[in-house]
Amino acid sequence: MRPPARLRRTYFDCRFGQLHVYQAIPPGGGFEEATALLCIPGAMGEGRFFQALLAPLGADRSIYAPDLPGCGMSDAPATPFGVEQHAQALLDLLDSLRQRRIDVIAHAAGADIAAALAAARPDALVRRVVCSGASPGSLAAVRKQCSNCDELTLGGVADAAISTATAQAQCDDLIRILGSAQAS
Repeated sequence: MRPPARLRRTYFDCRFGQLHVYQAIPPGGGFEEATALLCIPGAMGEGRFFQALLAPLGADRSIYAPDLPGCGMSDAPATPFGVEQHAQALLDLLDSLRQRRIDVIAHAAGADIAAALAAARPDALVRRVVCSGASPGSLAAVRKQCSNCDELTLGGVADAAISTATAQAQCDDLIRILGSAQAS
């Protein structure tokens, strides 16, 4: 059995204020870990959507599930914002974390942010994207930017969080898609 991840909540600065981030840290402290994982929430914009996945997937990789600017416990920007601004805030987060290559799980409208993130740094940042509940247009945008894109059902567009049962049922598929430190 894999040792459990340490779960934390923390804040990181971005150009719009502070981002609240749910985080899983592998028990080994980051040595010999798999590619870090960024979880991008859908329209509700709250990283807690992914909370049920943090412990099982965080056993061998760092995971970051931020509340988007203006959502959850993250600061709201002073000016109007959208997909591009959300992507900029996440780029600030990844720069703070010194992450050069990441995997992404994007839920619903988060797929548009994932596409914008990949477009901002083509072939240099996003390794693989898993989309859940994305619209056909959003999925097409991600596939245009990322050659490694998979679909997996983790929750409905209106769901507030992934259920524990869904997390358990999909965990093996996510590890198969994203890989693990043992397979790297």
